[in-house]
Amino acid sequence: MSQNPSHDVLERLSEVIEQRKRADPASSYVARLYAKGEDAVLKKVGEEATEFVLAAKGGERAQLVYEAADLWFHCLVALAAHDIRPAEVLQELARREGLSGLDEFAARTQVK
Repeated sequence: MSQNPSHDVLERLSEVIEQRKRADPASSYVARLYAKGEDAVLKKVGEEATEFVLAAKGGERAQLVYEAADLWFHCLVALAAHDIRPAEVLQELARREGLSGLDEFAARTQVK
């Protein structure tokens, strides 16, 4: 395991999501989402993103943290549907560390 406690939480949560993917939809929220199909999972990510934006606009710190946790959780559920682990996303963030956002954006637009 990593020395970073935040990374450990993401990895543990990812493991639980992997286990719940195969669980009975009657007993697991994650299994129920997967049973409804990818569109249901992605719709939930969109709903949580909207709730996060509204919480940010509302300015209440605790609510913003709560909604961020919901959004991250549902992003992990969507990533797991594509067999992507949190470590891959963290590696991408690490790759971008110290890179100008403008330079990174310019590199992306040149690839397209």
